[in-house]
Amino acid sequence: MLYLTLRHYEYVVAVSKAGSMSAAAQMLNISQPALSVAVSTVEAHLGRALFIRRKGAPIRPTGFAKGFLAEAEALLARAAQLENPRADFSKPPQKLRIGCFSDLAPVWLAPALKRLRAEFRDVDFHPVVADFETLAADMAEGQLDLAITYDLGLDARFTRHRLSSVAPGAFVAADDPLARQETVRLEQLATRDLILFDEGLSVRHMLALFAKASVRPRVAHRVASLEVMRSFAANGEGVGISYTAPLSDHSYDGLPLKRVEISDAFAQENIVAAYRNDMAEVLALPRTLKALAPEAAGDCDPDGQ
Repeated sequence: MLYLTLRHYEYVVAVSKAGSMSAAAQMLNISQPALSVAVSTVEAHLGRALFIRRKGAPIRPTGFAKGFLAEAEALLARAAQLENPRADFSKPPQKLRIGCFSDLAPVWLAPALKRLRAEFRDVDFHPVVADFETLAADMAEGQLDLAITYDLGLDARFTRHRLSSVAPGAFVAADDPLARQETVRLEQLATRDLILFDEGLSVRHMLALFAKASVRPRVAHRVASLEVMRSFAANGEGVGISYTAPLSDHSYDGLPLKRVEISDAFAQENIVAAYRNDMAEVLALPRTLKALAPEAAGDCDPDGQ
């Protein structure tokens, strides 16, 4: 809890500008003894003198007080702006913490940061890559301002704007029979050894898709990253399933593989820009949304609609 109030700061700034207790008291319309007590309270709390007092001479700020008074004036100016009912708070803060789901980060995060920095040159952007649960928890606790993620695991506390819509794909080795197909259905994949992400919400979502297709999948591997999934698939360890579609048709270990789109319409998922409901006024929408996904700027509807 703050010990000093805005009134304390107002008093010491007034004394500095007036040059005397009596003149400052008159300007503030309070009694001189009350003003003197308030200034003494500030000095006692800081453990430093703010003013040099000499009988018959104007009050002068100490060396320490010059910096303190400058910050106090800035604080009072900011407080006055906050109280102004016509103030514009639509511009973004000087620091914006932006999160991105780990599966999306290799494709979305760096380009989004580049566009955001070009659009908001005075804002310091801090990127964070995390899983679904961490992104939601950090936004709820105010540790993240905005996140690029799939529309999963977000409750009514968050607003979502759809940036894109994607279908999942199945990663298979180049010599796999599925590699000759353009699309595949979930029921076809249920008989194959599957490679899924080892992340709670992601796994539950994938299993729910198979349940919706009325089939039971066979999970052979759970992996921590997309590239491990692609490597396993390229080496014949099973079929990997992910919404991310890398441009490369080779795994990290150099083997060819193919991504076959899953055609079940209900499996499509929205990529969204999500933020806590009370953050809308400080995120400079729709400029921020346009920077996140310029090709989808006209299609960024609230709550993923």
